[in-house]
Amino acid sequence: MPDPVTEQADHTYYLWRYAWIALLVTGGVVWGLIGWVVVRYRRRSDDEIPVQTRYNLPLEIFYTIAPIIMVVVFFYHTVGVQNAILDDTDQDLTVEVVGFQWSWTFNHYLDGNDGDVVYTSGTGSDVPTLVLPVDQTVQFNLHSPDVIHSFGITGFLIRMDVIPGRVNHYEATPDTEGFYAGRCYELCGTSHSRMIFNVKVVSAEEYEQYLQELEQQGNTSDAPVLGGNFVNEQVGLDEQEAE
Repeated sequence: MPDPVTEQADHTYYLWRYAWIALLVTGGVVWGLIGWVVVRYRRRSDDEIPVQTRYNLPLEIFYTIAPIIMVVVFFYHTVGVQNAILDDTDQDLTVEVVGFQWSWTFNHYLDGNDGDVVYTSGTGSDVPTLVLPVDQTVQFNLHSPDVIHSFGITGFLIRMDVIPGRVNHYEATPDTEGFYAGRCYELCGTSHSRMIFNVKVVSAEEYEQYLQELEQQGNTSDAPVLGGNFVNEQVGLDEQEAE
């Protein structure tokens, strides 16, 4: 798996790590028992019929209860990790993410988590970059004006569907500066493979400078941009009409 680069990603990483260890141990035990039975109870001569055993009550109870216990343990830890990842905390900033055919728009609020925004938007031939500050909790609000997409970033170890008429969200706290890859993980049409984006985690000072650069370039709006550079509608309009 990719190295986790957010505080929340550590939970996913360790769940997968120890789940695989448990599964390999279980597989080793099962394969070992199969091999032992094949050798121990093999037919040794043409006129010999191996002992036929059936209705072994203790064995049947074991292979019924043991998988149930394993499923309960996996379920318990999975729910714990899910709660830790999706738990809403006091986020430092909010990014309105819009997945559309066939690229992404990222809206950053200039004043806290409300008000005017600056944005960057890509096209099928122009890959956009999502800039985030390190050690700050970011809430991603996910919007789609057309079909279902899926928003995921390498190292964040979480993907979430972007669904028309519904705003999914989750939070991440990047703890390592650097460059990462993002993409749409849901087959969404003929140019699905072009729905990629870059992620750059920088210092808080560099992030503020980046917002100022977008403002100077004129990439501003009084509300989050719904689609690409040529679409300037408010996010939520389609959701209100759907309701």
